[in-house]
Amino acid sequence: MLIKTRGIVLNYIRYRETSIIARVYTEQLGLQSYVVNGVRKAKPPGRIALFQPFTLLELVAYTSRQGGITRLSEFRCAEPFAAIPYDVRKSSVVLFLSEVVGRTVQEEEQNEPLFRFLHDSILRFDRQAEGFENFALEFLLQLANYLGFGAESGQEITSQVAFAGAAPNTAADTGPVALRFQEFDQYFDELLRTPAQAAIPNGRVRRELLQVLIRYYQLHVEKLGEIRSLAVLSEVLAF
Repeated sequence: MLIKTRGIVLNYIRYRETSIIARVYTEQLGLQSYVVNGVRKAKPPGRIALFQPFTLLELVAYTSRQGGITRLSEFRCAEPFAAIPYDVRKSSVVLFLSEVVGRTVQEEEQNEPLFRFLHDSILRFDRQAEGFENFALEFLLQLANYLGFGAESGQEITSQVAFAGAAPNTAADTGPVALRFQEFDQYFDELLRTPAQAAIPNGRVRRELLQVLIRYYQLHVEKLGEIRSLAVLSEVLAF
């Protein structure tokens, strides 16, 4: 059976010589994995670019009652990006957020509000010419609402993180962060209530807030583990 749906690419792995297995969050079926044949061939060029993180696609996909990996019959870019592939700051944010979404969203069923949030947030970020420094923080705070552990205040986040302590198997120095939780309460409150007016002073504080948020996610998402792309994003967060 074939189904037509919109999808948001999360990531892919190489499969055989010229194909991939792509993980895509779809509007009608939730999270799905698809074999996509021949996209790594030299000709026609450029098709693999359609499976970069957060690319918005229109798909015709095979479905199976047994679930599992199926195949794509057709696919095309639904809404081309104007900035994300060409701006290292934006592409780094997208790499980071797609990894978080890929590890936290696992349901293979329709969730229209979540799909709409992801779709609209991605487009807004791509089109935003300035003032997007705090987008990753805003996105994670809002995503938590759809995942069932949204916070109502900054203190709710920092108190849980402070009580839990550092994440296991992480080398990050959380000492200075822990000493400044009261300061972080204010920043998170601003991001939750008036994100457009949130006054995060610099990239260093932004990185620390992201570390706290990721630890908060680790407390609520079983086996979330380390978000590896956070280190990449940290290198470019001084904007």
